[in-house]
Amino acid sequence: MNFFKNLNIGARLGAGFALLIVIAVAVVLLGLSRLAELNESLQLIGHDRVPKVQRLADISDDVHLIARELRNALILEDPAQQRASLELATKSRENIGKLLDQLAPTVTSPEGRAQLAAVQTARAAYVPVQLALMDLIAKGQRDEAKALLVDKLRSVQLEYMKQLDGLKDMQIGLINKAATDGQAQYSQALVLMLGLLAAMVTGSAAVGWFIARSITVPIAQAVKVAQTVAAGDLSSHIEAQSKDETGQLLQALKAMNDSLVTVVGTVRQGSDSIATGSAQIATGNADLSQRTEEQASNLQQTAASMEQLSATVKNNADTARQATQLASSASVAAAKGGVVVGQVVGTMEAITASSKRISDIIGVIDGIAFQTNILALNAAVEAARAGEQGRGFAVVASEVRSLAQRSAEAAKEIKVLINDSVVNVETGSQQVGEAGRTMDDIVAQVKRVNDLIAEISAATIEQTAGIGQVSDAVTQLDQVTQQNAALVEESAAAADSLSQQAAKLVAAVSVFSLGGEVRGHTASTPAPRAITPSFSARPAAGKPAAPNASPKPAPRPMPKPTASKAAAPAAAGAAGDDWESF
Repeated sequence: MNFFKNLNIGARLGAGFALLIVIAVAVVLLGLSRLAELNESLQLIGHDRVPKVQRLADISDDVHLIARELRNALILEDPAQQRASLELATKSRENIGKLLDQLAPTVTSPEGRAQLAAVQTARAAYVPVQLALMDLIAKGQRDEAKALLVDKLRSVQLEYMKQLDGLKDMQIGLINKAATDGQAQYSQALVLMLGLLAAMVTGSAAVGWFIARSITVPIAQAVKVAQTVAAGDLSSHIEAQSKDETGQLLQALKAMNDSLVTVVGTVRQGSDSIATGSAQIATGNADLSQRTEEQASNLQQTAASMEQLSATVKNNADTARQATQLASSASVAAAKGGVVVGQVVGTMEAITASSKRISDIIGVIDGIAFQTNILALNAAVEAARAGEQGRGFAVVASEVRSLAQRSAEAAKEIKVLINDSVVNVETGSQQVGEAGRTMDDIVAQVKRVNDLIAEISAATIEQTAGIGQVSDAVTQLDQVTQQNAALVEESAAAADSLSQQAAKLVAAVSVFSLGGEVRGHTASTPAPRAITPSFSARPAAGKPAAPNASPKPAPRPMPKPTASKAAAPAAAGAAGDDWESF
C-alpha cells in the first residue's frame, strides 16, 4: 500500500487504465474466439450442409421428373412427344449421375457414407428397370411397359426415393444440430462477456475510487493547510505520508510555512531598525537636497552660456549660407559665359568652313573663265579662217574673251580676299578658343570656391546642431536635476512616513501566529521608540525564530544617529542592509 502511495499520480492513473485495457482486451479476445466458433459453424452450414441438401433436393426433383416423363411417354400417342419425354428423362438421369459424383467427396462422416452407399445401391437397382421401361416405350410395347412400370419400377423407385430422403434428412439433422450448437455457443459467450463486463465495471469503479481517494485526500489536506496559513496561523503541524505529487505539495507547503515563520520573525525583529534608519535617511536626504539645488543653479548658468554660444554660431552659419548663395550665383554666371564663348567658337568655325567653301567655288569660277577664254580664242581663230563670213563671229568671240579675262581677274581678287578672311577667322577662332578655355578655368575655380564655402556652411550647420544638442542636454540635465531635487524632498517626506509605516508593519505582522516559543521571543523584543542609539544592548538575534527555522545571524551594529553629513551615508547603508534582509 505504501508503495502505491509513493507512485506518481500519472503512474497510478496509468496502472488503472492499463488494468481496464487488459480486461477490455480479454473481453474482446473472448468475443473474437466465440465469433470464430460461430463463424466456423456458419461456414459449415453454408458451405457444406446446405449445398449437400440442395444437391439431394435436385436429385429428388430429377427422379420425380423422370417418373413424370416416363408416364407421359407411356400415355402420349405422338411419337415426337414420346421421344421428347424420353430425352428429357435421359438428361435428368445423367444430371443425377453428375450430382452424385459431386456429392460423394463432400460426405465424410461414416453415417453419411453408409447412407450414400445405400442411395447408390438403390439407384443401381432403379436405373436398369428405368432403361428397360424406356426401351419398351421406344419400341411401342405399351402393355409390357405398363406391366413393368406397375410391377417393378414403382417399387425400386420408392426404395430409391426413400434412401434419398434418408440422406437428405440426415443432412438437415446435421444443419439443425449445427444451428443448435451455434445458439448454445452464443448464449455461453453472451453470459461470459456480460460477466466480464460486470467485473470490468466493478473493478473500474473500485480502482477509480481508490485512485481518486489517494489523490483527493492529500489535496484536501493541502487545501486545509493553505487555508490555515491564509488565516494567519503558522503554528500548524504539516506531515507528508507519501512521495507522490501530493506529498511533494505538502512538503512544499511545509517549507513555505517554515519560511514564513522565519520571515515573520525576522520582520518583527527588524521593524525597529527600519524606524531608526528612516530618521537617518531623512537627514541625508536634506543634505542631498541642498547639494542638488546648488547643482541646479550651476546648470542654469551653463545653459545660458550655451544659448549665447549657439546664437553666435547660428549667425556664422547664416553668413556662410549667404556666401554660398553668392558663390553659386557667380558659378552659374561663369558657366553661362563659358557656354556663350563655346557658341562663339562654334560660329567662327562655321564661318571658316563657309569661307573655305567660297574659295573653292571661286576657284571653279576661275577655271570656267580660263576655259571660256580658250574657247573664245579658238572661235576667233576659226572666224579668221572663215574670212569675211566670220568677221561678226570674231567680234563676238573677242568680247567673250575679254569678259572671260575680266572674270578670271575678278575671281583671283575675290580668292585673295577670301583667303585673307579665312586666315583672320582662324586667328579669331584660336583666340575665342583660348577665351573659352580661360572661362572653363574660371568656372572650375568658382565651383571650387563654391564647394569650399558649402563645406564651411555645412560644418557651421553641424556645429550649430551639435551646440543645440549640447544645449538641449544641459537643459534636460537641469530639468533632471530639478526633478531629482523634488524627488529628494519627496524621499525625505517618505522617510518621515517610513517610521509610521514601521509601526503599521508590526501591527500587520502580528496577525500571524508563530507558536509559543516565537511569540514569547517577539514579546520580549523592545519597541522601536524605546531602544537606545546603540544596538549593542538588543537581544541576540541568533535565537531561532521557530522550532523548524534555521538560526538567523545577528544584525550588523549601527552607528549612533547624529546630524553630521558623515553619519547619513552610514545610516542609509545600514537601513539598506535591513531592507535587503527583509
